[in-house]
Amino acid sequence: MSEQENKMGVMPINSLLLSMAVPIMISMLVQALYNIVDSIFVAKVSENAFTAVSLAFPIQSLMIAVATGTGVGINALLSRGLGEKKQEFVDKIANHAVILAIFSAILFMVLGLVGARFFFAAQTDIAEIVDGGTKYLTIVCVCSLPLFLQVTFERTLQATGRTLYSMMSQGLGAIINIILDPIFIFGLLGMPKLGIAGAALATIIGQTGGMLIGLYLNVKKNPEIHFSFKQLCPDFIIIKRIYAIGIPSIVMSSLMSVTTFSLNRILIGFSTTATNVLGAYYKLQSFIFMPVFGLNNAMIPIIGYNYGARKKDRIFKTVKLSAMYAVGIMLTGLTVFELFPHILLRMFNPSDMMLAIGVPALRIICISFIFAGFCIVCSSMFQALGVSMYSLILSVCRQLVVLVPAAYLLSRLGDVNLVWWAFPIAEVMSVVCCIFFLKKIMKLLDF
Repeated sequence: MSEQENKMGVMPINSLLLSMAVPIMISMLVQALYNIVDSIFVAKVSENAFTAVSLAFPIQSLMIAVATGTGVGINALLSRGLGEKKQEFVDKIANHAVILAIFSAILFMVLGLVGARFFFAAQTDIAEIVDGGTKYLTIVCVCSLPLFLQVTFERTLQATGRTLYSMMSQGLGAIINIILDPIFIFGLLGMPKLGIAGAALATIIGQTGGMLIGLYLNVKKNPEIHFSFKQLCPDFIIIKRIYAIGIPSIVMSSLMSVTTFSLNRILIGFSTTATNVLGAYYKLQSFIFMPVFGLNNAMIPIIGYNYGARKKDRIFKTVKLSAMYAVGIMLTGLTVFELFPHILLRMFNPSDMMLAIGVPALRIICISFIFAGFCIVCSSMFQALGVSMYSLILSVCRQLVVLVPAAYLLSRLGDVNLVWWAFPIAEVMSVVCCIFFLKKIMKLLDF
């Protein structure tokens, strides 16, 4: 038994979970900081520039959904294979992770070249927003390979418990982005002033830096996984197994893109400022949700490994501790959003109208935080145990069955403040579904 397998299988759960989760949470907080800083600089260009970036968010979310959803399938199978001591299988999964990253990048390259302008024209007829958004989105999509490979290499590090190295990869990319944003956007240090296109370029360079460090760390510091770039030949049986777990996660995350697009269409009926408030909220809430997602990224391989090793008690303890930590983080976020909404919004150079809409919006939406932490942990547990369909059903019900229809119906009452109540309504429904699925999942762990 290798040293890493001993850690995953016998180290005290609380120490194991924290040792794996804290580095990921830190790197994701850095990523959240990048999201905020990126938007702060773009908002200083103009309100229309900020609107363009906000409207581009659904496509960027879709890219991340494909990358991270594929990563969920890869991570779950890698950690399970390590727990079952199947080295050849583990190496096949790792090599297919690279293949799928390349295929995903090609898909979004085509999407960016063909559909970027159409995507913005479908949401607004303001020429400045359409032109700026098209430039931004085209650059991000056409140059998406570093994003997909960066996420891939982070997941293979996480699957073996090397979350400190994963933090280094993601953190470096975000720091490069933060440094380059003002240089490219405003034309500092002799660079041309690129505006919103500069924000996209800084993002790509940051992702490239993260990808390169991730590759290096996997090759030099991750002996449990062996990449063979001479054997990048797709095996559709392996791909099917990856996506049997990954597709529900991709669909779940992609629902965020559909939801955001739909909410933007609803809110723009009130004003473009209302869509800016939604965009600002998604940037701000990443400071709360990213650490929880980092916790879950650590939780999934622990559960996967111990499920493969048939250690039920360690699975239950991992879920219990993860839920406690997640709820604590979300309650902290609730407190901050309720007490300091003005301060949070002022980071985006808001107009008086944006403050008037945004302050009550943040206070209403954050009520959903009370329930969200528990639901996120449950969803990740379902994925780790290979029953991702439960997670998919949960996400579809929350976003498409409840959130968007509730937002639309509330918007018909003519008051934008009522629209925000759709968020807590949807989260209450999620809790009910989670409890129902948890009762069913107990049969899977009866070994």
